Amino acid sequence: MSNRININQVAPSAYKAMLAFDSYLKTTEINPLHKELIKIRASQINGCAYCLDMHSYDARELGETEQRIYTLSAWRETRFFSEEEQAILALTEEMTLLPKGVSDATYQYAEKVLGEKLLAEVIMAIIIINAWNRIGVTLSMTPALR
Repeated sequence: MSNRININQVAPSAYKAMLAFDSYLKTTEINPLHKELIKIRASQINGCAYCLDMHSYDARELGETEQRIYTLSAWRETRFFSEEEQAILALTEEMTLLPKGVSDATYQYAEKVLGEKLLAEVIMAIIIINAWNRIGVTLSMTPALR
C-alpha cells in the first residue's frame, strides 16, 4: 500500500469545511445511536475500515449492543431494529448505493415514519458519512489496533 496524503495537512481549509459540515450533526434531533447506525451501515457498504472501527466503538460507548452491531448488515432479517431505525437504514442503503437511486417507496416510508424535519436531517447525516467514507477509502486510512 502506498503512502497517501493527509488531507488535514495538505488542504486544511477543505478539512475544516468537512469538520464544520460534520459538526452540523450535533444540532440535529437525530438520536445519537441512530447517527451511529447511519455511519456504521454506510461505512459497511463503502468498505471504510477506519469509519467502521470508529463508529462501532462510538455506538458501543452510547450503549449499542454487540448483537445489533454484528447484525446491522442483515438488519432486514432480524427483529432488532425499530420502525424508525428500519426507515433510516433503508434510506441510508439507497442513498449510499446511488446508481440504483432512492425508490419512491423508501423515500415515502422514511418521510411517513420520520416526518419532514427529521428526514432532512437524516439525509444530511447520510451525505456526511458518505463524504467521510470517500476520504477514508481514497486515502487508505486504517484503524489502529485497540
